[in-house]
Amino acid sequence: MRQKRAKSYKKQINLYLHAFKFREPFQTIIDDELILNCVKASFNLVKGLDRTIQADTKPMITQCCMQALYETKDQIAIDLAKSFERRRCNHSIKEPKPPADCIRSIVDVDGKNKHRYIVASQSTSLRRKLRGVPGVPLIFMNRSVMVMEPASEATKRAAELCEQAKLKAGLNDSKVGYVEKEKAKETNEDRPTRKRKGPSEPNPLSVKKKKSDSRHDGSEDQPKRKRARRHKRSGEEKDGTAQPEVNQGASNPTDIDTSNNS
Repeated sequence: MRQKRAKSYKKQINLYLHAFKFREPFQTIIDDELILNCVKASFNLVKGLDRTIQADTKPMITQCCMQALYETKDQIAIDLAKSFERRRCNHSIKEPKPPADCIRSIVDVDGKNKHRYIVASQSTSLRRKLRGVPGVPLIFMNRSVMVMEPASEATKRAAELCEQAKLKAGLNDSKVGYVEKEKAKETNEDRPTRKRKGPSEPNPLSVKKKKSDSRHDGSEDQPKRKRARRHKRSGEEKDGTAQPEVNQGASNPTDIDTSNNS
């Protein structure tokens, strides 16, 4: 797919998403003629739809289209159609309607695409009738290339009216801004508080313990008691017995008191 065509298809899909509330996977109604054309051209139908719409699709087929394929007795086309989801059309199996009328009956519901279907059909008459229904994307095969039709005039008018209605509702409703502020406030309250980045507290296991203050027990008020050291005298014997004291003042034996002799 060329880049220019891909951008155009993406723009159209965004229009259907915002204006007509389409959602993925896109439900795509496929008729019997498109299936036969893809089988004849050896074209991968499912991948082609995903590539054209640029999103996931859900291929669907009605019971009337299946009956039309059974009449062709093309087993490859029948097996391919059986792999699609079957869309109930509430038409009789014994008396099926033409595929174009069947598809139109389930897509055009009171002039609206109520179920938000994408229609992939090779029938020019069916596509011409569905162009008058707003919000119906149309896909067909041009030789061996899958093509999406530009948005119809009915689709463009409906999209413009939808945008104008949204704009007027926003301007006339005085509570719109208040409601938006309340929603923003609620979302801010629900958010978890982030932890403050910065210097963290020291690890209590690695912090050096404080020394106990000695002022409380009054140990500073009392003077430290000195240890009394005992010195040995020079006249003591080695065995620990003390020698009799000698008066150091009497240097001569004659100076000794002899009062006892007299």
